[in-house]
Amino acid sequence: MTRRPKVIVCGTGFGRIHLRAVQSSPDVELAGVLARGSDQSRRIASEHGVTCFTDVDDLPGDVDIACVVVTGGTGGGDGTELALRLLARGIHVMQELPLHRHELESCLRAAREHGVHYRVNAFHPHLAPVRRFLDAAEVARRRQRPLFVDAACAIQVLPSLLDIVGRAVGGLRPWRFADPDTVPPELAALAGTPAPYTTVHGVIGEVPVTLRVQNQINPSDLDNHALLLHRVSVGFEGGVLSLADTHGPVLWSPRLHGERDATGRLVLSGPETGRLGVSSTQRLDGAMAPGAQDPTFLEIFDRVWPDAVVHALREFQQDIAGSADAPQPAKWSQWALSLTAQWQDLSARLGPPEPIHPPEPQPLPLPELLAELQEEGR
Repeated sequence: MTRRPKVIVCGTGFGRIHLRAVQSSPDVELAGVLARGSDQSRRIASEHGVTCFTDVDDLPGDVDIACVVVTGGTGGGDGTELALRLLARGIHVMQELPLHRHELESCLRAAREHGVHYRVNAFHPHLAPVRRFLDAAEVARRRQRPLFVDAACAIQVLPSLLDIVGRAVGGLRPWRFADPDTVPPELAALAGTPAPYTTVHGVIGEVPVTLRVQNQINPSDLDNHALLLHRVSVGFEGGVLSLADTHGPVLWSPRLHGERDATGRLVLSGPETGRLGVSSTQRLDGAMAPGAQDPTFLEIFDRVWPDAVVHALREFQQDIAGSADAPQPAKWSQWALSLTAQWQDLSARLGPPEPIHPPEPQPLPLPELLAELQEEGR
């Protein structure tokens, strides 16, 4: 029986998602945690029944893959230095974005020198709803070319948004961005609150793109205060494909087009209205069973996100094994280089994120409030 590859997870912040993924996957075996050795890291390792290592040199010799979930140079962390040391040990490395281009180039070069594989992971493209969206986009592209992309995201997930858009339109190149649009002072003065989004126009994979980025960060709470993570629409001649949120749903809105009769009037009824007989919006990620609900955020952290890591690891294993189903390493490297170049160019145009210090957002249970209103109206 073939031995399952042994995986070490580096980092216990977002790395906790990777730990759940590796431990739940039948394809790999969790070999341990690599962290600084804090009480929290040791506790997390103990909860998963593995050792918390504090130095690359202490790792067992049979580790096959490392998931580096430690901030790189973009966030002032040492994730890339860690990846380079792991590659030098002959360990395949999958590292989470974002990275500077020079960091990526160093890791790709080290992987070649030591005869191992290296891949960056944008994470969100591997989420099941995003994969469904990308599958639908690929099916649509076989019939019609994309006409436009309209997308919005938080600055924290800009790299993965660019990855999703590139996959949705069938390629990252050619690409170029303009400088952000400016809001006229007279409009800004009319608004009761500052506009949270910055608009940028560009081209990705020959497709016109409009991006709206919430270029704001709370310096003391980097993971919170995004108004949304990702929202993407791709237009085709026949309709608009939308990822309403990072976690779905995936929607298809057929294009409204009515026939005209001999007098030039739109035909609104009768036998000549075939194309008007389709739903104006169709959910592509499956009809909800009676009483079923979309996953809660707790379920997303517990199941949906770990499943995305499992999917990314499975692709990486295919790459390592030289599977015919896996993209060629050179092709993947070029994709990653283009992606980091896009992100750095766009980040430079956007400028440093605006520091914000909002209070904790208050929940708005809109479905319940709407149900109460309807009940009162009876």
